[in-house]
Amino acid sequence: MNPTMASRTALFPADPATRARAAELYAAVADKPIISPHGHVAPGLLADNEPFTDPAALLLSHDHYVTRLLHAGGVCLEALGVGGADFDPRSAWRLLAAHWHRFAGTASGYWLEREFEDLFGIVDELGPENADEVYDRIDAALQRTEFRPRALFDRFRIAVLATTDDPLDDLDDHARLARDGAVSGRVVPTFRPDAYLDPESLGFATRVHRLIEAAGGGRADFGSYLRALEARRAHFIARGAVSADHGVVEPYTTRLDADAAERLFQGALRGELDAGSAREFRGHMLWQMARMSVQDGLVMTIHAGVHRNHSTVTHGRFGPDSGSDIPTRVEYVRNLHALLESFGLVRDFHLVLFTIDETAFSREIAPLAGFYPSVYIGAPWWFIDAPDAIARFRAATVETAGFYRSSGFIDDTRAFLSIPARHDMARRSDAAFLARLVEEGRVRPARAQRIMQDLVDAIPREVFKL
Repeated sequence: MNPTMASRTALFPADPATRARAAELYAAVADKPIISPHGHVAPGLLADNEPFTDPAALLLSHDHYVTRLLHAGGVCLEALGVGGADFDPRSAWRLLAAHWHRFAGTASGYWLEREFEDLFGIVDELGPENADEVYDRIDAALQRTEFRPRALFDRFRIAVLATTDDPLDDLDDHARLARDGAVSGRVVPTFRPDAYLDPESLGFATRVHRLIEAAGGGRADFGSYLRALEARRAHFIARGAVSADHGVVEPYTTRLDADAAERLFQGALRGELDAGSAREFRGHMLWQMARMSVQDGLVMTIHAGVHRNHSTVTHGRFGPDSGSDIPTRVEYVRNLHALLESFGLVRDFHLVLFTIDETAFSREIAPLAGFYPSVYIGAPWWFIDAPDAIARFRAATVETAGFYRSSGFIDDTRAFLSIPARHDMARRSDAAFLARLVEEGRVRPARAQRIMQDLVDAIPREVFKL
């Protein structure tokens, strides 16, 4: 089905001249392949290539952007299948339809409408009166071969898709995909060691002992711990990994001497560290992760400033990623000083800084990226990967650091079908921002065209060493 007029002009400025300029810039990249260097799609989805079970499980239950807003409106998470709860998919879909008005103006509502139209040809607004009809139409499509995960991967023109993986993952799904040539693009793992670096995380000591055992065993001292982490990073690199990701509340870094590090490590294994000592250990391990990235070349990304599982009741009943994660303030300049003193000027070290605290973009991250050759500005993420937030992000960072110190768009999603909608949104938003700069005489038209091309290809390839 041809796109509606509204979808063709979505997110472009209202001013006719600027809108026309934005449409021209967007058209040049609309069909470019997608580079997704940070996300959470399970590699087994593509390796197994099983049909999706039903519309609710695919588009609703595992998308905490959607379920959290329904929960805020009074819908029980059990009824949506969150956390693996038994549920009736059609009833859950009817709940989504009954509460569809709550998504007006949200990024989630925009993405879902794009998915409905672009993938299933559904242009009517979802509501109680057509909930079953829309469900049946999507369900029928999911039975067809062209809606299997691998076929959609190729249809989406994904050139690179990064997953996020536990350090002890055997990465067999990645090996299967690489061996079989199952999809046209690259699917690469990402090293995510958070639970192995934070002594306050549940099961820390058990994980560390398993880590050391996987690397050959031996005495559990700080040196063997570091060697084990280095060995697992090498395993990831052998499977195609290009980055290591670190999700921290506070991006604090510090450099400790060997005796202090050993003392804290042993205290962490015994569960004896107080809050201040645990912070010192985490800070030193983030510094160690930077040291390892300098040595092995993995891009280091930091996603900071999220209070995970704010609702302990919800976390206890439904597990992590059930919607109650909340942004907090982030400070980078002082927290990263030790890391940047050691590695900020090292050639080929790449450090990408993300935030959900928008004030950090202009105050800290853009100035850091405008000086340190190692630092890049991470794209709007999670709560702020939305059209207006992207415009604010560009306004906050471009005047200080330009376009070429940014990372390119990051979709950061578990919702596989939303990947093209999210990247299309980012392209439209950037086209709108660039069009305004052109019409205001701040960027030449030819330069804007080149920037637009680079934002979707050359920039993420450079930043993530692709």
